[in-house]
Amino acid sequence: MTHAKFLDRLLAPSLEDIEALAAQALAEIPPALRDRVRGIVIRVDEFADEETLEQMGIEDPFTLTGLYRGVPLRDKSVGDSGAIPDMIFLYRRPILDEWCETGATLGGLVREVLIHEIGHHFGFSDDDMDALD
Repeated sequence: MTHAKFLDRLLAPSLEDIEALAAQALAEIPPALRDRVRGIVIRVDEFADEETLEQMGIEDPFTLTGLYRGVPLRDKSVGDSGAIPDMIFLYRRPILDEWCETGATLGGLVREVLIHEIGHHFGFSDDDMDALD
């Protein structure tokens, strides 16, 4: 769904809208990379839960737009089979706030957060990804 369609409805994009934008962004990444993220669960929630925020030392839930939970590819082993699947969480309300504050397109912002979290799946730290930017 495009930015203009959200404005036409005068409604904030829903969880499902963010999920659809994430699916579109995932479909647009190069096939070689997309194959490496097959099986990752992408979940959209309003905010990170209290336990996650506490574990990360985050007081303001609006500061966390996404999170990767899993074992980075470089650390995976055969013994990991049967483990909980890797997950990428996208947090709707913080993403919407950033969208309003920055003027970026919503699809572009969702893509940016998703790619950042995929970077963690590949084993990149936040500092590594900042250096790439």
